[in-house]
Amino acid sequence: MSERTIQDQEPDPYEHVSAALRNEFSEVHPAATVARCIQAAHYGALEVTGQAHPVLVERIARKHLEVLALAASEGG
Repeated sequence: MSERTIQDQEPDPYEHVSAALRNEFSEVHPAATVARCIQAAHYGALEVTGQAHPVLVERIARKHLEVLALAASEGG
């Protein structure tokens, strides 16, 4: 079996979402937290709606990040 190269891999459908949210929350959350929220949003959207369109994933992930920021600001 041959190893898959970077050219063989599917493009990340959330690349622009990730970049936008990392930029938006850069002063609040590390990139790893943004990535985890996007991943959680992806799976949540799939489970609830059966699809994970990037716009929906972005909206869900943004809400996750806002809630985490609020909890952090309240000391929780």
